[in-house]
Amino acid sequence: MGLEGGAAHRPDAAPGPVRRGMWPAARIRRALRLYAVTERSGLWNSRLTLPDAVAAAIEGGATFVQLREKRATPREIGDLARAIMPVCRAAGVPFVIDDEVELAAELDADGVHVGQSDMACERARAILGPGKIVGVSAQTVEEALAAQAAGADYLGVGALYPTPTKPDAVDVTFEGLAGICAAVDIPVVGIGGLHVGTLGPLAGTGVAGAAVVSAIFSATDPKAAAAGLSRELDRVLAP
Repeated sequence: MGLEGGAAHRPDAAPGPVRRGMWPAARIRRALRLYAVTERSGLWNSRLTLPDAVAAAIEGGATFVQLREKRATPREIGDLARAIMPVCRAAGVPFVIDDEVELAAELDADGVHVGQSDMACERARAILGPGKIVGVSAQTVEEALAAQAAGADYLGVGALYPTPTKPDAVDVTFEGLAGICAAVDIPVVGIGGLHVGTLGPLAGTGVAGAAVVSAIFSATDPKAAAAGLSRELDRVLAP
């Protein structure tokens, strides 16, 4: 297919031992199937609190939750994390916090997700230790390989479609997504403008799942929205 960064690059992806987390890659891959990224601003449609919306999403089929509230204060993020984390723990769903590595360590969250401009993966791993999940955003094969070598447990790749939640995100084609999936051995989740009507092109790319924001948290019924996304992902990502 002419994709950059195929399997031939794998021997160079992680020279020497990699300090990665204790979560098995297979377990993380399963958990990434329907990755819900929070957005409080969309909840006017459902009239739910964010913890209630997360609970509804999990009930509908969400398998991973990231707390990402760019407009919230550090105190608000802490309060939200304390309210949401027990919901996720009760359901056996991994819960990570965007960027806030020290907070994740303080609260004993399951891990963090960091971007290319956020705290480095290696530093996040050093603070959290081997028992936590570290996810990293990537837009290119080079960034993906570097994150894998630094100890990332999974990659978030996008934006696959234009999205108002991250207007500054670099666009990634589905061919580019497939190239990243082929280049790394850790699981990959696609993100950016994904909803029931845009999941189809994920087929055959090698992704573990889809990360969605508005498709769940701007829905009138987050549970029904998650259920619809889960059904479509089962169809699109069927072996």
